[in-house]
Amino acid sequence: MSLRINDIAPDFTADTTQGPIQFHDWIGDGWAVLFSHPKNFTPVCTTELGAMAGLEPEFRQRGAKIIGISVDPVESHSKWKNDIKTATGFDVEYPLIGDNDLKVAKLYDMLPAGAGETSEGRTPADNATVRSVFIIGPDKKIKLILTYPMTTGRNFNEILRAIDSIQLTAKHQVATPANWQQGEDVIITAAVSNEDAATRFGSFDTVLPYLRKTKQPQA
Repeated sequence: MSLRINDIAPDFTADTTQGPIQFHDWIGDGWAVLFSHPKNFTPVCTTELGAMAGLEPEFRQRGAKIIGISVDPVESHSKWKNDIKTATGFDVEYPLIGDNDLKVAKLYDMLPAGAGETSEGRTPADNATVRSVFIIGPDKKIKLILTYPMTTGRNFNEILRAIDSIQLTAKHQVATPANWQQGEDVIITAAVSNEDAATRFGSFDTVLPYLRKTKQPQA
């Protein structure tokens, strides 16, 4: 199954470092960030889990929960936490999913159906495609998918920026331009006429007939 933006995020049950979950129930009425790792005790992933631990308050401010997943058992995750604290200084307090049967990795199209039924004996290279980030909205639909190579650590500040944009544009008929940051000008979508734009946003700048910019609407 190939997943795309606006697909319903597949639901599943799994064991985590904070006990068993039903994924959609765990998300609840808020936002969620599911991010995956090819194997525990790998260097880049160790830095990533620590980085996310440090940013967890930022995600919480946006109404977003974070949850990690690795194709290793929960017991291994618990041991890995100590290394993450040593390397980054942060305690991992968000849940980590154990996926030693590879079911979630397959469900989210990160591994092929023929990848086998166990993580035992698999190397990080075997699981190299389990390096994705999924932003999921309160409607349980996938809003963003990113997949990184194993040698490139993810920029989780970019994930925060994307959430800011997605949440803003879900409330207003605007889009955000390249490299947009919170508080900067936004783009008025084509669905809004000039007359409606003036009513909604006040003044705006017509850069091109199809590119109109205005101040960021207040939440």
